[in-house]
Amino acid sequence: MHQYEMFNGEAIYIAGPECFYVNGYDSLGAMRKESEYYGFEVTLPNDNPLNLEHEDLRKNADEIFENCAKSMNASTVIIADLETFRGCEPDGGSIYEIGMAYARGIRCYGYTRDLRNMVHKYPLAVLKDGVVYDHDGRVLPYQDLPFSPCVMASCRVIEGDYSDCLKQLRLDIHEEQKDSVIRGRKKEAFVPGPTLEKQEKPVVYLAGPERYDSDAELLYEKRKALCESYGLQVFTPADDAPGVERIISGDPYLQAYNDFDRWQQHVRNCDIILANLNDFHGWEPNSDTSFECGMAWQLGKRCFGYMDSTEIMRKRIPHYGEDKNNKDIYGNDVENFNYPINLMFSSSMPILEGTFEQALEQMAEQLKKEGIL
Repeated sequence: MHQYEMFNGEAIYIAGPECFYVNGYDSLGAMRKESEYYGFEVTLPNDNPLNLEHEDLRKNADEIFENCAKSMNASTVIIADLETFRGCEPDGGSIYEIGMAYARGIRCYGYTRDLRNMVHKYPLAVLKDGVVYDHDGRVLPYQDLPFSPCVMASCRVIEGDYSDCLKQLRLDIHEEQKDSVIRGRKKEAFVPGPTLEKQEKPVVYLAGPERYDSDAELLYEKRKALCESYGLQVFTPADDAPGVERIISGDPYLQAYNDFDRWQQHVRNCDIILANLNDFHGWEPNSDTSFECGMAWQLGKRCFGYMDSTEIMRKRIPHYGEDKNNKDIYGNDVENFNYPINLMFSSSMPILEGTFEQALEQMAEQLKKEGIL
């Protein structure tokens, strides 16, 4: 039927942690069939035949990542499962993939059954003197939003399941067709790009949840000075971004969108990203950081991550052991590639062990070896 032919050439990349679920591949298969019924092409991680028999398990992960990147580049839209995963954040690998998709300029959609604000979803919140804090003592980040600013601003977030999201995508494509031919509805395309001229020194962007600390500006000033001592120019989430007007709004959504616009511009402007990938409100990294890593990698930036401990996931994340198929407390598989974090991060960047200062030293040493510093 012609109504389905309008989706010819549209390819959906389905992102989410279903591959770790019991019967998760059956769920992914059902999503594929529903999408194909309406005329969409579908790209799924591991769609292509892969050699996953490497003795070095990391090579298996690297092959999966390469396939994911190839599938992403063949897609015109991403639909991501935003349900919480091992804590209060969505699956970090899926958010990384949203960052990749956003960098490509394709449509980004996400779905969730729980669109409540974070203050309702975070179980360890503490109310003190009229202020809500997290378990680390910081004012609860994005407490008035369902997800982090990078997720809320980059995605069309749909309340419901995959089918609801797919329905909204179909409706939106109908509207895009109207916009393309009806006078007065055509929209000028905005083509984003760097707004910072090429600098003499390499420009590094410091990604991480520190942006939500009460002393973030002081912390960033100290880290900037340290980076500059290595010959790096530095931008942080607290800094203004050239070309982006900073706003201060009492509306948490407007504020989040403006914060996101600054942060994504920093990613476009930088040469290198150094990301704090430590666990955040669970066993996943902060979603803003995950998004920025995926965006940076897709744009061809040099990426480095760091964690307090780089023990492999099977040792780092609690699970029931081999006799129960290494399931975590939620019943999800704990991946086994001898990496400390989801393969989307581990296969795209060095994961350095230690504090920020130690990671910076290791990164600078590597850049010196390569003649960049």
